[in-house]
Amino acid sequence: MMKFISWNINSLRKRQERLLLWLAETQPDVVCLQETKCTDEQFPELALRGAGYHSAFHGQKSYNGVAILSRTPLHDVRVSLCDEEDDPHARVIAATVSTVRVYSIYAPNGQAVGSPAYEYKLKWYARLEKCLRDNRQLERPLAVCGDFNVAPRDEDIFDPELWRGAIMCSEGERAAYERLSAAGLTDTLRLHHQETGLFSWWDYRMLAFPKNRGLSLAANCTAAGIEREMRKGKEPSDHAPVWAEFEN
Repeated sequence: MMKFISWNINSLRKRQERLLLWLAETQPDVVCLQETKCTDEQFPELALRGAGYHSAFHGQKSYNGVAILSRTPLHDVRVSLCDEEDDPHARVIAATVSTVRVYSIYAPNGQAVGSPAYEYKLKWYARLEKCLRDNRQLERPLAVCGDFNVAPRDEDIFDPELWRGAIMCSEGERAAYERLSAAGLTDTLRLHHQETGLFSWWDYRMLAFPKNRGLSLAANCTAAGIEREMRKGKEPSDHAPVWAEFEN
């Protein structure tokens, strides 16, 4: 059995001790982090190695940043999408863990529907899809983990009408996500949970977490869920880890 976890940590330097304690308690096999918000020089590689985890990371100062942690060595690390397009944002890293190709991605937010940032987001999704298809990634075990910055369905939002057409819920973003899924990917959480009220992000404002106002190998996936408790406590990330377990 292998346990994969994806977590937007929202500043690794700020939550390093929280991460190390959590790793010691849960001992997942693979952890994909997003929004590490630290340069490669600042990444706590030695501390994580002491905790029993190999790491691959791609960061930048104060923004973005992605990483993959694994209890076994990582191979064939790549810190970009597969095209030759220059992108200064640290949003993707890929590595092979055993026989599984793992991606940790942090999709663009998009800011506002119709804005240049929104167009960049849609283009970025298309680049990710093309990368997976062109490099035949889908013909081997593949896990694409991360913060996709989209609510694919109304069931993923506490108030669908309030968010209708807004950023992260717009038709363009949902269509881009669907095209990515159609490439052969499966939402492991929804594979096991069809109920509403399951969220992995809560705003820091307006008591969004206490009120539960949030957004939210397939053949071998035996269970999946959200570690809601990690949104509690002192200075938590605004995201909770999402996990999935797979038979070897």
